[in-house]
Amino acid sequence: MAAIILSMSEPMNTTPFQGAGAGPFDLASRASYARWREWKLGVYPQKVEQLIVPVNDPGALDADEKKALLACCNRANMAIYQLAAGNGSGKQLVRALGRQFGLERLDNNLRADEDSITSLRVVPEAGKTHYIPYTNRPLNWHTDGYYNSPAEQVRAIVMHCAMDAVHGGDNSYLDHEIAYLLMRDENPDYIAALMQPDAMTIPANVENGVELRAAQSGPVFSVQPLNGSLHMRYTARTRSIVWKNDRNTRLAAGFLAELLASDSAYIFRHHMQAGEGVICNNVLHRREAFTDAQEKGRQRLLYRARYHDRIRGTELNTVWSGV
Repeated sequence: MAAIILSMSEPMNTTPFQGAGAGPFDLASRASYARWREWKLGVYPQKVEQLIVPVNDPGALDADEKKALLACCNRANMAIYQLAAGNGSGKQLVRALGRQFGLERLDNNLRADEDSITSLRVVPEAGKTHYIPYTNRPLNWHTDGYYNSPAEQVRAIVMHCAMDAVHGGDNSYLDHEIAYLLMRDENPDYIAALMQPDAMTIPANVENGVELRAAQSGPVFSVQPLNGSLHMRYTARTRSIVWKNDRNTRLAAGFLAELLASDSAYIFRHHMQAGEGVICNNVLHRREAFTDAQEKGRQRLLYRARYHDRIRGTELNTVWSGV
């Protein structure tokens, strides 16, 4: 069965998908799924080094740099860029890079800075709260914005490392399409369970008796109707999640947790150095604990931009014509 992939020089396929039932992520579309599965496994990188792209000026990528980054995202929904020494590390870099891939609509989350881009560093008072990203503690597997409403889902992320940790802080990544594939191969009923509209509920965010965000229910896996692309919302945190109380949902959640805890070859691990960053379609990711240096100016610092847009050029009906 031949795999089918569009090259970067071919015109974009703008034919819309008519809902989740028109592509490989429909459980009834076994033939379409089989073709997509063969293609996906055929193009998926074998090691993290295949996702690293050196770039000179992230604010003005040349044609080859942009093509290389987009090619990585088409294969694995993520790419790691590596700046030449001394070529900037500020938020303007993050914003400029994202715009070249159609990323415009920033998610203005609760702890973001005024410009809606978050400075991720250790904040002493965060240790007294449940906001683990602002501590040096390990951050478990998740996709960003899993607590957002359906209309404000985080589709893509740019995360830039301005200063790396002295020890630890390594990141792990897993393409959510691969997670879907492995779960569907194990048991299609797991996918059906995690596509239920009430599969996963995030409790309300309440601080000092004030509700900052209402409880949010939704599916783990969903399909964007206009382009057929797969989206995932997930967190491994047990205190921040309520799974639907049915057998297949519990089994599916357990299988996913075991997959993420494994040494699967599909999981990529990387220590982000200063001047490196990741652009992705909100893939599954985690962070190890880390230690900052004592001297001033040597604190781990990452800039994170969350977007309601998907990376332009990575839509399913653009990169794969096997339907």
